[in-house]
Amino acid sequence: MIRVAIVGTGNISPSHVRSYQAFADRCEVVALCDIVPEKAEAVRREFGLDGAAVYASHGEMLAAGGLDLVSICTPPGTHEQISVDCLEAGVNVLCEKPMAPSLAGCDAILRAEEASGKLFSSVAQNRYRDDVARLKSAVDSGLAGPVSHVQVDSAWWRGLPYYDLWWRGTWEQEGGGCTLNHAVHHIDLLLWLLGAPESVTAVLTNAAHENAEVEDLSVAVLSYDRALATMTSSAVHHGENQQMVVQGREASISLAGDVVAEVSQPNGFPAPDGNRELVERLTALAQGVEPLAHTGHQGQVDDVLTALETGRRPAIDGHDGRRTIELITAIYQAGIERRAVDLPLSADSPYYQAGTLTERAPRFFAKSASVTDQAGSISVSGATEGNS
Repeated sequence: MIRVAIVGTGNISPSHVRSYQAFADRCEVVALCDIVPEKAEAVRREFGLDGAAVYASHGEMLAAGGLDLVSICTPPGTHEQISVDCLEAGVNVLCEKPMAPSLAGCDAILRAEEASGKLFSSVAQNRYRDDVARLKSAVDSGLAGPVSHVQVDSAWWRGLPYYDLWWRGTWEQEGGGCTLNHAVHHIDLLLWLLGAPESVTAVLTNAAHENAEVEDLSVAVLSYDRALATMTSSAVHHGENQQMVVQGREASISLAGDVVAEVSQPNGFPAPDGNRELVERLTALAQGVEPLAHTGHQGQVDDVLTALETGRRPAIDGHDGRRTIELITAIYQAGIERRAVDLPLSADSPYYQAGTLTERAPRFFAKSASVTDQAGSISVSGATEGNS
């Protein structure tokens, strides 16, 4: 039986609790930790975790011992230290996005993982979705031909009170705005589908949240060999109409399941009926993908538990989390410096270090409120899940 602790009992923690409870024959939540212990007590009561101990600090929790795995569900600025502390204490880690706000922080976690011999997994639960599995299968098949363009719209909407929560809306505490904490899911999926780009250009702004320092809208252009990807990261889009559309030379395929395949007339214009046979082949391929046994956080928790039980690496590890942070960092650098930024970023880049964004990023507005808790539930768009 794998003994699990959850550090941070805010908005995203119920997704972790429910996921562990789905595998009650394999694991048990034995500890809850929050700097406001009353919140941890409330989660303990809500989910019937009668045997779970409650702690006010992760240090106290680790000192008590008896843990195999820790889910870290705290604000981004705390991920590095808590992850390193857990690994050094000999405890495996599943850490919410983003892995850490800086590449230096990511590398500190990876070094601690290697030195400890324990496991670190960075949460990217949207890989465990049936529509994503179908899209990846279609892209990997090569039937659509070489990729020309990928359109990614990570479109979310958040009202002004969203940035009143104490850790949100500042470069120091949140580490960034919508590019880091909302588009992180789509950026992970793009990297999973296409790999890393060669360079990136970007623009950043705060269009609708006068109570936050950070951006609420960014647009980036990612350059690949003979291909481009456009990435919109937003917390200002009403309706939250998110999409990923992959344009290949032979056909386009989308996360929504749409398939289009044009063929040329003698004059180069598209023929009226297109390539029906290719559309049918790509549609049949998608329909033939077996539904996932577990989706979302539950899918990733299942994988991490299996990794611990069998001794293999998790499907999503810290290197995946680092690649996502590297691209996000490059988007910020490109937006701040108003120039193209080449990848990979080197360790001697100022943007590699923690604190550079805090020092150099524009303060679009001053954070004007700081509350420790907020009423209301998390509403989640159908396109991706889990933005806290």
